[in-house]
Amino acid sequence: MTVLDLVQRWAAAEQRNDATALDQVLADGFVGVGPFGFVLNRQQWLARFGQGLANQAVAVEEPQVHDHDGAAVVIGVLDQHTTHQGQDKSGRYRVTIVAVGDAGEQRVAAVHIGPLHDPRR
Repeated sequence: MTVLDLVQRWAAAEQRNDATALDQVLADGFVGVGPFGFVLNRQQWLARFGQGLANQAVAVEEPQVHDHDGAAVVIGVLDQHTTHQGQDKSGRYRVTIVAVGDAGEQRVAAVHIGPLHDPRR
């Protein structure tokens, strides 16, 4: 499995609102930073779906992979159609995903979602 395969598995699990599938791709020490600056540990990230998060579509576009001795950093654009507690939180964001482990056992160690400067606007 390549790191881009792992990123696609992460995005697919997010799109399906599937904490069980996410549990299989997140590293034990995972940390996530959401688009509005909140920081969640692994258990908190997995619990989001039970707290009103509903993804309708999630895609990582324009991924760029940077390898670093046993870790990979993927920088791309996250396009998500999402609601949280009934409020639309859809948008396009800059996403950084850190993967650790060897090629057969890579896991997502960190996700950072932040503002995207979109030159088309």
